[in-house]
Amino acid sequence: MDLLIDTLTLRPYVFGFTAAFVVLALHDLGRRRTVAFTASTLGVAWTAEFVSTRVGFPFGLYHYTGVTRSRELYLSNVPVFDPVSFVFLAYASYCLARLMLGCSRGLPVVVASGVLMMLLDVVIDPLAVRGDRWFLGRIFYYPEGGVLFGVPLSNFAGWVLVGCLAIGAFLGLAGGEARSARGGVVLYYGVLAFNLVLTWWIGERVLLGLGVLLHLSLCLAVWSCYAGRAGRRAAAVGPSARPAFE
Repeated sequence: MDLLIDTLTLRPYVFGFTAAFVVLALHDLGRRRTVAFTASTLGVAWTAEFVSTRVGFPFGLYHYTGVTRSRELYLSNVPVFDPVSFVFLAYASYCLARLMLGCSRGLPVVVASGVLMMLLDVVIDPLAVRGDRWFLGRIFYYPEGGVLFGVPLSNFAGWVLVGCLAIGAFLGLAGGEARSARGGVVLYYGVLAFNLVLTWWIGERVLLGLGVLLHLSLCLAVWSCYAGRAGRRAAAVGPSARPAFE
């Protein structure tokens, strides 16, 4: 119990975002589907972390330092907060994909969710490998470094794959329709803002600029898809909604 409390106090930002996920997902997905989402994503994420630290797939080879073993919970060699983080990241990405595409099921929304989660990681992982410069700490490292701010490109391919598997597993297990993606979209940009502020705080201006440019472009693309779909709906119902005397 003491270790659980230490885990919560060491990573309050992670569990704050997790609490937001629970509130939003219960309203959006319902209790049963929220449990299914959490279980499927945790399983996929932890397996990917466990395997990657041994054989380098799917994220590339990296190692946890284990320096916080006495201060937070681990599952084998993986800190618990890491797979837990994937849950709210995957949900937020799934919500943004739904808003962009106008659907909650099917291969396009699965793939879009994986890509959108990876785009968050373009900021998250380069910031995380610099964890010794903020309150994350130096909890992991890539022994061979990487081309994007010390992170290998295989890591980002791995995030697409894990995001797709997590959302695909959830839809396969639970199916059904969702109620509202808007709360999850706010969560997506809340996580992004948190990481961009930390990037600015540690003085990584180039990474900050890349993150802002990338996600401004993404935001414009999402808005274009959403507005275009709304315009097509209005055009489709417009003639039938006109009064007879017109």
